[in-house]
Amino acid sequence: MQAKLKGGEDVTDSVGLLISILVRYPQVAAINFDPEEHLLKFDFICARAVEENEMRQFETYLLDHIQTLNFLEKKDLSLIEVTHQVFNDLTVIEIKRDVETLALDEINLVAEVFYQYWEKDLIADAGEHLIEEELIVQDEIIEHMLESVRGSVGSKKLYAFREEGKVLVFNK
Repeated sequence: MQAKLKGGEDVTDSVGLLISILVRYPQVAAINFDPEEHLLKFDFICARAVEENEMRQFETYLLDHIQTLNFLEKKDLSLIEVTHQVFNDLTVIEIKRDVETLALDEINLVAEVFYQYWEKDLIADAGEHLIEEELIVQDEIIEHMLESVRGSVGSKKLYAFREEGKVLVFNK
């Protein structure tokens, strides 16, 4: 998968973070970064309309997993919000997380929970699959950039998604 930055600007840590997350996790359809609120918003897409009851069950399932992870790591969550929108035969599920308390382990967990829970309905990039060494490198990059983004004060809201095997990043 190629990563290009439109506009010829230097790749900042926040842009690099979004690119690395999309490269590392094919089940993440899009990701937003809001520097003013210090929030990351992860979008996942299911290839069907999800009923309200099933969505509540999934939200409980996901939050239980995240809370268990944070309990085991003796961490407190500052913000987590799960929302969804149904568009005909697609459901977009958004996970909103504060950058300050978000960790790589949690991103791994969320991606895996989505993959296991929605299985055949989850729309994921069918592009290149990373080998173990590449996964480790991407994890290290994400950890480094998460740490860097926590301490920075950015001014640009960023939106990144995949299109035809490329990661596109735009500022809003």
